[in-house]
Amino acid sequence: MAEYVMKALVAEAGRSAEFEIASAATSAEEIGNGVYPPVRRLLEAADIDCSAHAARQMTVADYRHYDLVVVMDGQNLANIRRIIGSDPDGKVCRLLDFTPTPGDIADPWYTRDFNLTWRQVNAGCRALLARLA
Repeated sequence: MAEYVMKALVAEAGRSAEFEIASAATSAEEIGNGVYPPVRRLLEAADIDCSAHAARQMTVADYRHYDLVVVMDGQNLANIRRIIGSDPDGKVCRLLDFTPTPGDIADPWYTRDFNLTWRQVNAGCRALLARLA
């Protein structure tokens, strides 16, 4: 969700050429899968296309390649640290840490509240883009 929301916000701001935005899983359960149907419906309702998405695993090469590694929650943070070992460049952060209400994004897989996650992701992406201005 966050990858596609951020891409849409960056495009809306006319700044797509400045960013490379991608997502990667920190666990293996969804590798190869498309966007989960309730999330896909939320994105489609906002005119955001995610049809080409296929989940892939985060790698150490991703850490080296990207300037920032943004996670949704503490579990993702722990998984990232397991994958990369450490964060010597200080690149890893949680998305909501850019907002006035830092913390974890609610995982809709467990909460089933996709609308809450949508609101949190939108707030986090908007705050991140503003910080990168």
